Amino acid sequence: MLDVNASLLRYWEKEFPVIKPERSDKGTRTYRKDDIDTIKLIYHLVKEKGLTLEGAKQQLKTNKGKVVESEDIISRLKFVRSELKTLLEEIVGMEKDINS
Repeated sequence: MLDVNASLLRYWEKEFPVIKPERSDKGTRTYRKDDIDTIKLIYHLVKEKGLTLEGAKQQLKTNKGKVVESEDIISRLKFVRSELKTLLEEIVGMEKDINS
């Protein structure tokens, strides 16, 4: 989903106790929606905004609502950008067909 290694997720589990995946008898982790949402927020803060883990912990503790809103807006803008790129590629393809 976020293209991160399993080892990074395990590390974040240790650093952020709020992430508590369920484990099967064999030890396979199953993440709940809340876990995934928290991991996305951590990813946004650390990988996209460049915060340290301590900075991310502080942001989640003091400004979680603002962080959630910010991440949601960025996610929506990325989706819109992707859709616009697709439309542009289609338009360029149509122009090539017309000019051929």
